[in-house]
Amino acid sequence: MDSSDAFGLYLILTDPAAGYRACAEAAVAEGVRFLQLRMKNVPPAEVLVTAQELRQITRGTGTLFIVNDFVDVAREAGADGVHLGQEDMGLARARELWPERGKIFGLSTHDEEQERAARALSPDYVGVGPVWATPTKEKPDPTLGLSRMGAIVRSSPLCTVAIGGINADNLPRVLEQGAKNFAVVRAVNAAAEPRTAIRELMDLWRSYR
Repeated sequence: MDSSDAFGLYLILTDPAAGYRACAEAAVAEGVRFLQLRMKNVPPAEVLVTAQELRQITRGTGTLFIVNDFVDVAREAGADGVHLGQEDMGLARARELWPERGKIFGLSTHDEEQERAARALSPDYVGVGPVWATPTKEKPDPTLGLSRMGAIVRSSPLCTVAIGGINADNLPRVLEQGAKNFAVVRAVNAAAEPRTAIRELMDLWRSYR
């Protein structure tokens, strides 16, 4: 994966109103490329139960299943990959623990320096953000804003995913900055009808292709 890879929506599931199963099924039905399970402050054993359920839903489909933070959970659940934050286990160590070929390793970046440092690590993709303030993290990172996010994604040789406060109302502004891919949390997790919310976001993305 590199800067030319464009798949649109990267869906992160965290306490979805419609439930994890319904959201995962909606993502598969709408052809979402990436589905990430992010369960903060939850015992790994509990994360594994949900991860195994989502793996069953996504297995054999075009939707890649990623587990946030927990390399051991991702490995045990047979996920397609793991996503790591700047304060999580290092990418090199994660690859040592999960050397299986073809697995995807994503990395969060929060500014220009972190994105440049990520290039030497060759993650499969990097998150770039937060674009706007978001309540989904206990200790939120400083926001980048549209112009800085745009400058980072346009200059990066890596596959980038803009993230942070993105929804159907502001997505056009993100895409106008050159973002090819974007992650959402609340825009789908808060929706009573996740498939409708996913379709709206993807239709907006396609209109800018």
